[in-house]
Amino acid sequence: MEKKQALPIVADWLREKKLPDLTRRTVPEIDIEKLRNVLAIVGPRRAGKTYYLFQKIGELMWSRAYDKSDILFLDFEDFRLSGFVPADIECIFEACVQLTGKKPAFLFLDEVQHVAQWSRLVRTLHNSGAFRIVVSGSNSSLLAGEIAHELRGRYIEERILPFSFDECLKFNGIGFDAVDLNTAYRGNIVGAFENYLRCGGYPETLHQDTEMNKRSILQSYYKTIFYSDILERHSIRAKETFEPLMARMIEDYGRVFSISAFEKHLVASGANASKRTIANYFRFLMEAFFIIGIEKFSYSVRKRTMNPKKVYLIDNGFSLLGRAFSENRGSLLENMIAIDLFRKKRDFFYFKGNFECDFIVMDSHRPSEAIQVCYELDSRNENRELRGIREAMKTLEIDKGTIITFDQEGRRNEIALVPAWKWLLGVRDP
Repeated sequence: MEKKQALPIVADWLREKKLPDLTRRTVPEIDIEKLRNVLAIVGPRRAGKTYYLFQKIGELMWSRAYDKSDILFLDFEDFRLSGFVPADIECIFEACVQLTGKKPAFLFLDEVQHVAQWSRLVRTLHNSGAFRIVVSGSNSSLLAGEIAHELRGRYIEERILPFSFDECLKFNGIGFDAVDLNTAYRGNIVGAFENYLRCGGYPETLHQDTEMNKRSILQSYYKTIFYSDILERHSIRAKETFEPLMARMIEDYGRVFSISAFEKHLVASGANASKRTIANYFRFLMEAFFIIGIEKFSYSVRKRTMNPKKVYLIDNGFSLLGRAFSENRGSLLENMIAIDLFRKKRDFFYFKGNFECDFIVMDSHRPSEAIQVCYELDSRNENRELRGIREAMKTLEIDKGTIITFDQEGRRNEIALVPAWKWLLGVRDP
């Protein structure tokens, strides 16, 4: 890259690029001005990572202590930055000096994984001590793994997933207080929750009025993950093996995935793949933030690794590409709770003894809460659900047990029943 090529890129940021209107993300507050480590923003494509960068840029500018000349935003999916190499950053800085008279103090590098040897670039910039640095990327292993190797503890990671339920309410202008929850207004929240349960929280889909349009957008995301994030990135040629695996995730979320059983399914259908290949493909889906895989609880790391994982989609909206809503309300509710635990970086597992419990949530490496998810507790399932959660609580010596439902609340002796929308919003009754 030459400086003359860098000049229009920097000029566009300084004059043309306007910060968009946005829904503020409810993630832990990070003061970029006081940042000493590299901040790495990870999450799936189209979940709002770029907008979160704009949110942090806006905070710097709204403080009136800084303007755009102090900040540089580079989008490495911009075709003008194709083939960018670490040495090119000097041309960018020269352009900044020519246009503003100084180098920026804050660097926001979006989708940085597209840059060859990007982690060394970030390390060099960080070691200079001259910049506060925020990077984003759509591959958890690539970003966190390389930064961890290069920076050795000198970075912090934040996840940006599709909107939480709280953020969806903000997007739709639905506010509430404790009084509202005890009036007819509660129906607005429950109605919004039912739509969120079905269609998920990808920001772009929230602008769409019809389910068909939402499905079309989600199908495009699915194809991008399939081709760009996995087939091309990992040079996979056996499309006939990977395609049914990804499709299986759409149909079987909320269930335990057996690599051995899937291998037999492939053989029966005329395809062929080793267990190791299937395990690698499964890991690629997790790294691309398409699925969340959780382990069966055990104090033994080896046993956790050996047992099959339970699978959840990164957003409920992807379920629109699979089976009918009426068939999977319970699975969708369970999927939503898994997403929220993952969003909050909680350590959690599933439990299976004589009976099953959906989630065991950890605190300081010890089980602290057992959670069972049931769309509607009734005479047909109550005994089964209670046996599962009580077995988990007794076996693991857990005092706190919660059954999360669609809209039921109350108690079953030591176990609380909590509506999912209240649980997601952190509403606690007095």
